Amino acid sequence: IHVLNMPIYFSDFCCLVLQMFSFQQQTIQGTPMAEGIEACSACEFREHSKQMRLYSIKSQILSILRLEQAPNISRDMIQQLLPKAPPLTQLLDQYDPRVEDEDHATTETIITMATNAHTRGRLSYCLFSLSPKIHTENILSAQLWVHLRPVHMVTTVFLQISRLKPDREGNNTRVRVRSLKVDADAGTGSWQSMDIKSLLQAWLRQPGSNYAIDINAFDPQGEDLAVTSAEPGEEGLQPFIEVKILDSPKRSRRDSGLNCDEESAETRCCRYPLTVDFEEFGWDWIIAPKRYRANYCSGECEFLHLQQYPHAHLVNKANPRGTAGPCCTPTKMSPINMLYFNRKEQIIYGKIPSMVVDHCGCS
Repeated sequence: IHVLNMPIYFSDFCCLVLQMFSFQQQTIQGTPMAEGIEACSACEFREHSKQMRLYSIKSQILSILRLEQAPNISRDMIQQLLPKAPPLTQLLDQYDPRVEDEDHATTETIITMATNAHTRGRLSYCLFSLSPKIHTENILSAQLWVHLRPVHMVTTVFLQISRLKPDREGNNTRVRVRSLKVDADAGTGSWQSMDIKSLLQAWLRQPGSNYAIDINAFDPQGEDLAVTSAEPGEEGLQPFIEVKILDSPKRSRRDSGLNCDEESAETRCCRYPLTVDFEEFGWDWIIAPKRYRANYCSGECEFLHLQQYPHAHLVNKANPRGTAGPCCTPTKMSPINMLYFNRKEQIIYGKIPSMVVDHCGCS
């Protein structure tokens, strides 16, 4: 941006505009309308900050990707161009909506091996011990992995799992959970996976129940091919549960600044939540994330408030900026990973820096 033929940074320009807005509000204090205007001035100030943040995000993405304008790729065209390939599927799995909406949320994968196996007739069931980190609300996915023994000829195997539910007499009754038809090749064993997210959530809602699964995989001759206990030569082939959970680490309080919501009456420099929706932009060329938590900074930076930000106070005394004073700006930002189409209709996966406001402060 150039003002009077002098280049200035966009953040400085935003700061200048917001300070002009703040000065305009201050000139009417003491008038009969002052109380009513003060009640809504904070909301208007934040709205200006929010709109400038959205404009900055658009400009920054185009600049980093070296695009003069957004690629003209429609949603229907994307459905035709997007390959259903495993590498792309794995990338898209990272962009669970709940993950993108959380502030610095991370995912963790927990592998739980079967701790015991019991055999009753032709049926074998396995017991599992769940990690205390796993809760009903933070499960993103859960898979049960079962290894099938080799078969002598090409055949079809029916893999079934059932939940063991104790009845009033204390006996376990079988409740069918999932079944899977597997085409097995001769001479080779294989790992098979089944979605058990619903089962895991049902277990957690009934903490007194035993976490047991009845597993069987019968071929047409009635032979059970599921490895449920480690026989000689089958070490490491026991069933296991793979759970992907959402883990939100505790936020450090050191130099984190203030965090507010839209209903806050705080007038000082503060970080506010802002979710960017690329579909609202009309930017269908961004494959993922479709939306993410960007946040923005807004509030006053009067010299009276500088004790909240001692580093900024020292910088201001060493290098004063005249009557402009300090401005509420991001003091820490983090990147996001983005999957998108470029103008040549190629799919690119890359990191876009400074897309999330972590901390706000006066500088």
